[in-house]
Order: sequence, then structure tokens, then C-alpha cells
Amino acid sequence: MSTIDDNNDQYSGSGEETDTNECTSCEQHNIDTITEGINSIAVLDDISTCAACGKEGNSDDMNICNKCKEVKYCNAACKKKHRSKHKKKCDRRVAELHDEQLFKEHPPSEEECPICMLSLPINVNQSVFKLCCGKIICNGCMYAMKMSEGKDICAFCRTPDANSDEENVKRTKNLVDRGNAEAFNHLAGLYSHGIRGMPQDYQKANELWLKGGELGCAEAYYNLGIVYRRGEGVEIDDKKAIYYYELAAMMGHVSSRHNLACFEGQAGNHQRALRHFILAARAGDKESLYNVKVGFTKEYVTKDEYANTLHAYQQRQDEMKSDERDKAAASGIFPGG
Repeated sequence: MSTIDDNNDQYSGSGEETDTNECTSCEQHNIDTITEGINSIAVLDDISTCAACGKEGNSDDMNICNKCKEVKYCNAACKKKHRSKHKKKCDRRVAELHDEQLFKEHPPSEEECPICMLSLPINVNQSVFKLCCGKIICNGCMYAMKMSEGKDICAFCRTPDANSDEENVKRTKNLVDRGNAEAFNHLAGLYSHGIRGMPQDYQKANELWLKGGELGCAEAYYNLGIVYRRGEGVEIDDKKAIYYYELAAMMGHVSSRHNLACFEGQAGNHQRALRHFILAARAGDKESLYNVKVGFTKEYVTKDEYANTLHAYQQRQDEMKSDERDKAAASGIFPGG
């Protein structure tokens, strides 16, 4: 009859007792060996080879190519020496990395109306930036507030609209002082058009748009693209226009992506143009969807690509749709800031 005593010695089934309190020195030795092996692999992983002279060194101590970030050098001299040999490969890789970022699918919009919590419309004329609280509110919610209160007040903070140009500018500048990106965009527009009592100053407007873009306002970058495309206060410069459109598009600005598609199409880069049109259409842009349809009829776009794009477009439209927004559009009332 087998028994288990207080020392946890168990019957092995072979007529011999087995002591579980066995020596752990061999087990610890195995663990130490494995750990040393892992550490040695980690050390090897930290070793890089200089692209110029082949010398090995610690990755953290080596110079990396500032553009492609993919090759390393043991010192600045090797980096400079290898520049001419590396240039073509580097430029090609930089272009690939840029396209990877540029042609990413637009993520679901995180910009929502703070009242109805629906995605904000793509068309900026279907929402309003409120200078009282710095919120962007859809026309549907503003229309509902007007119908219920019988007057123009903010649907978010219930502050009456500014009753003078001076008050409008004061509110805008207060938001600018607080670092509101949309306020920079708004104030830039006042300077660009010379309205609300502000002098027309293109240079000041461009500075404000640039700052607004840096703070996260895609619309500000889009407006800079328009400035260089039309030559408003600057020399017409399509390269700079494309640069700012790309910055805005990578931030999810759909109209900028549509404009990039037009640039590519005019340059004869039809496949790149269609890639932009497809992404813009999937994000909800009607004009881009039409161009995808044209591409489908000419067999530049596959049946599956068109079907998937159409489905994504409709889904995006549904996310932005509400009865209040439809009523606001039908009424023709678009309140100011």
C-alpha cells in the first residue's frame, strides 16, 4: 500500500521511492547557460556594420543615415565618403517610405460633433467653428438649437454669437493665445481676405496657417496648398502646393487627397491618381467616387476595387448623416462663428 508522508516522498510505481527534493545545481546551470545564450544573441543584435568600411561596432554608437534610417557608419567621415554611392538607393527608399505614409487608408474620423457625437461632415461648410468655446459643431446641432431657442447661440456653451467684428476678432485671438489650432486657421483667413476689420496681410496669414498645421489643423495645411496653387500673395509653386496637400492628406484631410489625385492625373500618373481617388472616395468624397467609377468603366479599376470603394463610401456617408443635418441643409441656414 502506497503512502505519502509529510516529506512529500511519492511512490514511483517501480518499487523505489523518488525524492522530489533533488539537487537543483544542474537545473540552475542549465538556466544560466540559456540566459547567457540569450544575452549573447542580444549583444550580437546590437552590433552593426559600417556601410563604408565594413567595421563592426555598437549600433547605438554609430552614425545613421538621416534620410532613409537604414544604413549605419562608424563615424562621420565614413558617412560622408559613402554618400555618393548610397544616394540613389537612399532616395529610392525615402520615396518608398513616404508613399507608405501617404497612401495609408484614412482611419475612421476621430473628429466628432461634441453635441450629437456623429462624425463631422467632410464639407467644412456643413459645420461651424465656434469662437466662444473653440468647438466645431455640425450645422444640424446649430440648426436644432436655433429652432428651439429662436436665436443664434452656441449649441455647446450657449454663448450668444459675437455681435461685432471687434468681438469676433477678440474671441479668435483669445483662442489663439490658448493654442487652439482651428483658431490659427480662422485668424489666418481673416488676414488673407482682409475681413472683420483686419488688414489684408498674406504673409501673416501664411505664418498663421503654418502654425495651425503644426498644431494639428489639417485644414490649415490645405489652405497653404491653395495659397501656393493659386499664387495668393506668393509665387505659384506647385511643388509647395503638393507638399502641403500631402501633409494635410496624411492627417486625414479628404479634399487635399482629391486635389493630389488631380495633380497626379494632370501629370499623367494615372495609377497614383486612382490610388488617391480611391482613398478619398472610401473616406466619403463624392467627386472622388465619380472618378473611381470612370476608372472602373475604363478598366483601370477592378470590379472588386470599385465595389469595396462604393461600400466604404456609403458606410462613411451613413456615419455623417442625421435628420437634423438634412433639415439644416434644406433650410439654407448656416450660422457663423
